[in-house]
Order: sequence, then structure tokens, then C-alpha cells
Amino acid sequence: MTEPTTPAEPTPETQSAPSAAPSADAAATEIAAGYKSDGAALKLGAVIHDGTVFGDAQITIPLSMMNRHGLIAGATGTGKTKTLQLIAEQLSANGVPVFAADIKSDLSGLAAAGEANAKVDERSKQVHDDWAATAYPVEFFSLGGDKESGTPLRATVTAFGPLLLSKVMGLNETQESSLQLMFHWADTKGLPLLDLKDLRAVISYLTSDDGKGELDQIGGVSKATAGVILREVTGLQAQGMDEFFGEPEFDTHDLMRVTDDGRGIVSLIELSKVQDRPALFSTFLMWLLADLYHDLPEVGDADKPKLVFFFDEAHLLFNGASKAFLDAVTQTVRLVRSKGVGVFFVTQRPTDVPSDVLAQMGNRVQHALRAFTPEDATALSKTVRTYPKTEHYDLEQVLTQLGTGEAIVTVMSERGAPTPVAWTRLPAPRSMMSPCGPSVVQQLIGSSALHAKYADSIDRDSAYERLAKRTQGAGEESSAPAPEKATKSTPTPRTTKQKDEESGIEKFLDNGAVKQFMRTAASAVARSLFGTSRRRR
Repeated sequence: MTEPTTPAEPTPETQSAPSAAPSADAAATEIAAGYKSDGAALKLGAVIHDGTVFGDAQITIPLSMMNRHGLIAGATGTGKTKTLQLIAEQLSANGVPVFAADIKSDLSGLAAAGEANAKVDERSKQVHDDWAATAYPVEFFSLGGDKESGTPLRATVTAFGPLLLSKVMGLNETQESSLQLMFHWADTKGLPLLDLKDLRAVISYLTSDDGKGELDQIGGVSKATAGVILREVTGLQAQGMDEFFGEPEFDTHDLMRVTDDGRGIVSLIELSKVQDRPALFSTFLMWLLADLYHDLPEVGDADKPKLVFFFDEAHLLFNGASKAFLDAVTQTVRLVRSKGVGVFFVTQRPTDVPSDVLAQMGNRVQHALRAFTPEDATALSKTVRTYPKTEHYDLEQVLTQLGTGEAIVTVMSERGAPTPVAWTRLPAPRSMMSPCGPSVVQQLIGSSALHAKYADSIDRDSAYERLAKRTQGAGEESSAPAPEKATKSTPTPRTTKQKDEESGIEKFLDNGAVKQFMRTAASAVARSLFGTSRRRR
């Protein structure tokens, strides 16, 4: 999708109202009345009605409603990315951190001030926007070991969980449930799954002569199924995906930062180098969202969200997904709202998003749709039926006539009701509407404190090393998660005074069996909606 770097000039059908005459159109006034807000609000533009832009009739989204989720949709080249940029700018200015997937590096321009030109000036006059060139605080991230494109984001295999990993590997439901059992076996044996070689070692062990007895005991996992999963893991390694799984694992709290002057930091994950692995990056983004849900406390209704998450190319997340995965996505999106997190899906057609998820999108910005094929016409008809009824527009006709930088909008009002449908002309973003130069990006990456924290990978003792010692007869049981200072066979000498001072609770917790039980229980409790788990911070 290639977006224009400047808004299109007004078409004859959508000229602005004469500047000498204030807006007097009754329909435009009625529509704009539904968008009145007592609190802070993000500006989306001005109403278009009967081919005229009414600058006084303002369309806004209440800041407090940004955690009610949203959808930005439209055909290629209609302005979706610029709408995302416009909303991200205003969230940052209001002190709300933003996280966005940058599929084509289009959003890096947020880090630099835009440039005024005749088209920007004309559009600003039409929509009564006091445009001023502005740069915003941006943090660049990348998936895995690509340190040149941004701070690497990694997750351990255990934290990622079997359900999300099954989505990446394209497993069927039987294979998915088998993988869950293998994760459970690794939990009970104290085998940390940090990277793909750890998972491969566990599966290899369970399918070997040494481990086949334990494979039978965990129930319902055939050797053939385990072999299929092992081949898929090996395939991920062959594609270089080892770099996405490991340590240091990213702390999702680092996404919710503000600058010293109170502006929310815009976190961009650069994905242009992994476009050939859509299941990986879309699923990784879902892991970030699930982890945020698991960690954050309930906040209920607040004046503004803690974070707004933009999920570009959203259809990639749902393609080929199992029912269990879709159920988990739906539940996560539904529940994360109460944690103060807003989620906006960005895609070409609303029908790309499952109905149960789409039903939770209270804020809608719909750019132009095309109706070149019977399938397009069907999608257009379905889209119209998802909007509130309106007597002011023929939506099926308008949706095919929208110009670049125009959209059909309906959002949640401050009282939690849908606003009237509004044909809207959006203002121009204030930051650069083209990608930043590489030198600017590299300078920001090099000066990032997070880059120093996450850039270099760590490879510590885990399932691979422990199973290797077991199979080589090194004498260390794989069920021991870390070398103990003392075992029953070689007790640590203690003085009489130390024994007297040791409390009953300390003796209880020092028991090896109790420690293993607590580790297993902790992992089970940490499993969230997607089966994700990590050592809680």
C-alpha cells in the first residue's frame, strides 16, 4: 500500500464552504452536535455534506473513549496510514503512549516535523485546523536480532506459549493440543524453554528411546505428531527465526513511557524485513497485547488510556487461525479495555476481522472501498450494514466516492453511545508524511536507553543444556531447574547455630520436592488466555 505524501486537492464534489459565510447547513450542524465533548478529544476533521466541507462542524473522538477500540479500514492508497499517523500524533501530544506496527517504514516520519505546502495550507483552512509542523518522540524496535533497524524485541518460547507458537507454525488443532502437553511436561520437569533449540531438544528427547516412556505418560501425544511438530520447529530454525526467541525478553511495560515534558512516546516496530513471515510478526504483536493484559491492573473508566495499540495488516493475524486462537484473540481484545489499553485494527476491509472482534470496535474510520468484483460488492454491502442508520448519506454510494484523506466516521461519544455517521475530511498530519532519513533513524536508535538494555542476546542454562547432560549421563537430573548448592546425597555442612536459627518455614521451602511443586504451580498460574507464561516481574 503506497500512501500519498500530501493530501489530495479538494474535488469539485467536495469544495469547502465559502469562508465569508459561516456553516449554516442543518444536517452538518446536527451531525457535529453528536460529537460534542466536554473533556479532551482528538480532532478527526470536518463534516462533508452535499459536496461541501463545513469547517465549523467538527468531528472528534473523546480521549476517554480511545480504549473502546477501533477500526481503520479502506482500500489501498485511500489514506489509512496517514489516519493512523494523525491519531498517533494527537495521542502523543495528550500524554498517551502509542505502539504501532510499521509494515513499510511509512510511519518513521513521526520523528520529524512536516513541511508546509499549498495543499496542506488549503486543507487546514477547509477543516479549521491550526496546523503547525511538529516532530514527536519516537522509539524504533525490530523483531529479533536486527539491531540496525531498532531495539530488538524478543520473547522466550515459554512466554510465547504453545497457542501462539502453533499459529506461527501452522499446526492443526490436534498438533496444537499435543504441543501444549509438551510445554506442560517441560514445566513439570523444570526445563526452561527459552529459545527454539530448547523446544527442539524437548521434542527430540520425548521421541527418543530415552524419553518415549515419558511421552506415553503425558497422554494423547503420538510419536508421529511429535515428529511433525519437531519438523516445523526445525523449519523455523532454518528460516532464521531463532533470533526472535530468546533473552533478554522484552518487558512490555517499556512501551508505556512518556517524555519529561509529558508527551507519550510513539513506539514503532519496523517490519519491512520480515514481510515474508506474516504469521510471525502478527502473532508476535498479539503476544505483546496478551502480555500487557496479563500484567496491567484493572483501571475501569479513565480520562485517557494508558496505551493505544495499532495493529496494521490485521487480516494476517486471522488468516488460517484455529478456533481456539480466535477465541483467545476475541477474549483478550474484550478484556484488555478494562486495563486501559485501546486496540485499533488497520486493514483493507472490515470483513477481514472476525465478527466477534469487529463487534468490539466502537470507533470506526472507514476510507474508500472498491467494488470492482462481486466479492467487493458483497463486502461493501456488509460494511454498510455495520454502521448506524443515517438519513444524511447513501453509504453504499458514498463509500465508493470518498477522496483520499476522507472517511466515513462513527465513534463512541462520552456517554458511550455511537455518534452519527459523518462523511469527514481529515486534517493533514503535522509530522513528516514520508519516511525519515536513515541517518535520523540511526541517531535515535543509537541514543536509546532501551537499545543498550535489549540489543545483545543472552544464552543461559536451559532445557537444551540440561537434557544434554541427562542423555550424556552427566549426573544432573533434568528436573532440576538450576544447580542446587546442596542435595540429599551431598548435604552442606551447617553449624549448630545455623540449624537452630533456621525456621520451620525455611526448612519447608528448602525441600527439593516443594520447590519443584512451586515452580510448576507458578507456571500454571502464569498461563494467560493464550497459554503464555513468563517469570512475572
